[in-house]
Amino acid sequence: MKVLVLGSGAREHAIVRALSQDPDVTQIHVAPGNAGIAADAVVHALDLTDAMAPTALASELGIDLVIIGPEGPLVIGAADRLREAGINVFGPSGAAAQLEGSKAFAKEIMAEAGVPTALAHVCDTRAEVEAALDQFGAPYVVKDDGLAAGKGVVVTDDRAEAIEHALSCFEKQDGRVVIEEYLDGPEVSLLCITDGLAVIPLLPAQDFKRVFDGDLGPNTGGMGAYAPLPWAPAGMVEEVVARVVQPTVDELRHRGTPFCGVVYAGLALTSRGVRVIEFNARFGDPETQVVLALLKTQLSHVLEAAATGHLADFGPLAWHEGSAVTVVVAAENYPANPMTGDVVTIQDGLGEAYVLHAGTKRDEHGAVVTAGGRVLSVVATGASLGQARENVYVAVNHVEIRGSHHRSDIALAADEGRVHVPS
Repeated sequence: MKVLVLGSGAREHAIVRALSQDPDVTQIHVAPGNAGIAADAVVHALDLTDAMAPTALASELGIDLVIIGPEGPLVIGAADRLREAGINVFGPSGAAAQLEGSKAFAKEIMAEAGVPTALAHVCDTRAEVEAALDQFGAPYVVKDDGLAAGKGVVVTDDRAEAIEHALSCFEKQDGRVVIEEYLDGPEVSLLCITDGLAVIPLLPAQDFKRVFDGDLGPNTGGMGAYAPLPWAPAGMVEEVVARVVQPTVDELRHRGTPFCGVVYAGLALTSRGVRVIEFNARFGDPETQVVLALLKTQLSHVLEAAATGHLADFGPLAWHEGSAVTVVVAAENYPANPMTGDVVTIQDGLGEAYVLHAGTKRDEHGAVVTAGGRVLSVVATGASLGQARENVYVAVNHVEIRGSHHRSDIALAADEGRVHVPS
């Protein structure tokens, strides 16, 4: 099988790594890729803002399956163009990808499907924002309605800060904001593969959005993650599939926009039960890094089954024992104004860990240098969560990037038994 992966982050590198261990995958192509992916696959320059570009490349290469990583190509209809050309693609149509592309649309879908979520108001003016903030009270939750690379949400006790974020969202073309009630309880990421009918869940994970230890500082695209969740209530995954993901998939199909790809459910386990925080229409980053580290089933098989509408024939997924942890190494000044062009050095002695590249490229001298905010994802597995944490942080100390930073508390609370689900 010849596979083309679209994207350039650590999520795509994790997908490439899983495919490279798959005996039925004969060629792996990636566009546009990064410096690390280039060592594991054939990379191609490609403009992912052009919805037709992936189809042209896949046709030229004779690709059997296209896997779309980031949300941008999905929302502009890259999967539609591929399907029109008769190419198998894992990723939803532009219409179905609005589940992530518009938070207002996602709220509408959830209301129709009876999916439990936070109360919310969609706002177009400052007056509407202020009224909604006053109705829900602090902590204030303000979300950009459109795509914002995982950084469009502000949660704050400062009303002025909440209003300021809303006004910045209004400055975008067709800018709107969603004001929500705050949800208590720990957060969970559950990624589910679907062909528009059947749903197969992956392992639940938890990611860390804030830039600094202790969940302090601004939101980022994600500073680390771990899986599975030792504190998760029994039956949680089955409940989320039955009450959240399957009804959402069914509603999209009934509207004539079936969803083929990954439904990423961002959840809060609140004192009132499971509530949806957000949906994404693709593999999560950095959750994918830990989930695929534990997947034993051949990735190409399950994704091809989804792409061709045969997921119902696919048996339960097989998983390795133990836990996985990933820690993101970020560039200096990330997330505000990350520095680029700094040399990336990875010393020998990673042990049970490995490094996935995100914001990297080769400079004119052939050296690997930083080219984005989140530079690397260091991933490790272990027989226990504590062992996986120990392995990953030993490896992080073998990474050298001037001015880089990372969180030192990824999965620490879970390992110490300090994550509590409200009764």
